[in-house]
Amino acid sequence: MSVIVIEFITLDGMVSDPDGSAGTPSGGWAFRHGPATVAGDKFRLGSVLDDGVLLLGRTTWQLFARLWPQRDDPFARRMNAVPKLVASRTLTDVSAWQNSRIIDGDLVDSVKREQRDVIVTGSLSVVHALMAADLIDEYRLLTFPTVLGSGERLFPTTGTPRYLQLLASEQVGAAVLSRFGREGGEPQSHDSFC
Repeated sequence: MSVIVIEFITLDGMVSDPDGSAGTPSGGWAFRHGPATVAGDKFRLGSVLDDGVLLLGRTTWQLFARLWPQRDDPFARRMNAVPKLVASRTLTDVSAWQNSRIIDGDLVDSVKREQRDVIVTGSLSVVHALMAADLIDEYRLLTFPTVLGSGERLFPTTGTPRYLQLLASEQVGAAVLSRFGREGGEPQSHDSFC
């Protein structure tokens, strides 16, 4: 089992409101570059999506549950079919998006017990909790040619240094997709790209 974090990110490390759904003044920055950059399997998840599980925080799950069930392209069918774990202390009903279930108990313990590869998308509080527990094996970052100057950062400005290894990089539309793994080795059971 590996934990993969996928994020839209700016050159200055911000991940806040890439689609504009939160209504922030600088929101929608990723979608300014057109659908070719953000649509489909831009994170090159491949079989990891077919055999793994999505892990989402409440806010990301609620956004995706409004968007994905109404779509019917090949990638949307995969997103709708994948099992989904929802990290929330307030949600009680996740029936709006098929194959979703609320994590029962502690987030970190649930991830440690998971047998499948775990894909975390968005969900910054979940990502930060997994970072603090040193459970993230790989980051797949779609970096956009945008500098926001403020917002929520993927990597906190305080804490333990993280040393990563670049595994692959390629241009995807206006952005660059990069895979970073733990220093000193290739994460197991992942499709590569390039």
